[in-house]
Amino acid sequence: MSGSNAALGNEALDLDIFFEALDKALQLGSTYAEVRYHSHVGEGVLLINDNLAGGDINVEAGVAVRVVYKGALGFASTDKLDRNSVIKTVERAVASARAISHKTKDAISLSEEKLGRVSYSLKPREKFSDLSIEDKANILKEYSKNVTSEKIKIASKTFRYSDDVEEKIIVTSDGGYIESAIPRVSVFYNIAASSGDRRANKWGHIAGSGGLEVLKLQDLAESLSSDVHSLEVNLVDSEPPVKGVMDVILSPEIVGLALHESIGHPSEADRVLGREAAQAGLSYREWISGRIGSEHVTVADDPTIPNSYGYYLFDDEAVPARERILIKEGILHELLHSRITAARMGVSSNGAARAMNHRSEPIVRMANTYLKPGDMSLEELVEDVKEGVYIKTYMEWNIDEYRLVSRYVGLEAYRIRNGRLESPVRDVVLQIPTADFYTKIDGVGKDLSLYAGICGKGEPPQPLPVWMGGPHVRLREVRVG
Repeated sequence: MSGSNAALGNEALDLDIFFEALDKALQLGSTYAEVRYHSHVGEGVLLINDNLAGGDINVEAGVAVRVVYKGALGFASTDKLDRNSVIKTVERAVASARAISHKTKDAISLSEEKLGRVSYSLKPREKFSDLSIEDKANILKEYSKNVTSEKIKIASKTFRYSDDVEEKIIVTSDGGYIESAIPRVSVFYNIAASSGDRRANKWGHIAGSGGLEVLKLQDLAESLSSDVHSLEVNLVDSEPPVKGVMDVILSPEIVGLALHESIGHPSEADRVLGREAAQAGLSYREWISGRIGSEHVTVADDPTIPNSYGYYLFDDEAVPARERILIKEGILHELLHSRITAARMGVSSNGAARAMNHRSEPIVRMANTYLKPGDMSLEELVEDVKEGVYIKTYMEWNIDEYRLVSRYVGLEAYRIRNGRLESPVRDVVLQIPTADFYTKIDGVGKDLSLYAGICGKGEPPQPLPVWMGGPHVRLREVRVG
């Protein structure tokens, strides 16, 4: 690859600089070096109550350098792409590692992997560049105008559109070479409504990798209509919340959120090793092993799902991406790993190292986390419930720092009596230990829905695109209220 140029946007980046930078890091005593070009180019539009409130253009690019020197990790970055700036960035990375190398108790190393040497990109069917910011605002206005109701007052509507093309070139001193280009598009919205003295809001997020066609493929209009209906049910049609021990059926929306927070994050190996304790919570997986769910529970995290929001084929350490099985038939199966955490634990990396931009180091991250489908329809899940509740959408959630107890407050929910869905009930509260949540699952639907999210982690924070989801599930005899 040395000596070639890589076309990125309207510029050409001389790759000789990358290989010279690797050589410089090794000459300065590093045992490992990694150079990553990372760019984002995109536009955004903010719409409030059908009025254009703002628009922005995001263009950022730079180079990140990471080295291992005498067991210490060094990192530095620059937004200047000339040779001298990149070489100086290497020198700063090595200097930072050298400065702490004598204090390092646990020497850093990277697992040996079969690294990729490929170039890949995702081609959008409808390019972002074909539309102006005004055109994109008009798309939002058309969606927003259809957010209406005769039963409740729509107090406010907020829409945030964003598109982004993320490009990377990654070269490592042990042979990795990856070029990638992935476009992503996102619409986040929040609808606030009222009826009499009651108020509620519902937010949603439609996003994926690809062009503007993602908004049609994921049917933003249907999502908006469904969320307005949830608000109507909660504010007008529902009865007071139910309480007591009963069976609970949860929708894919709530299942996905629960998995992301109480399975995905605790499965990040750096949390298990204690690195995230001060920033984003700990992990119960450092002291629990074995069974955590019923035999119906198999949880996967898979970056390779086509057009997913968390899509990639190689991580930021040049490791091939693959499906990771976090829980297999109720048993803790594997963690999410970078090459650094894999080396610490004596296993292989499964391609989970990602960075937000050139100013950030790669850390262990989720991509698309979901519960594997079962073989039951929603009707079959309901018909075997004598007394229970079906929670379809939520409006509030929280979880403790150890990920051991979580709480979900339903927006749209229904009583179940003698195998039939009956009257809607409002503000149903499910507060449940993680172990109870998964061990009490005795039925899993055959449907599968995935929902977009922005996962926050790191210090400073690194928000990254993900999907989360699953099918409907049934939990037996849990406390509600």
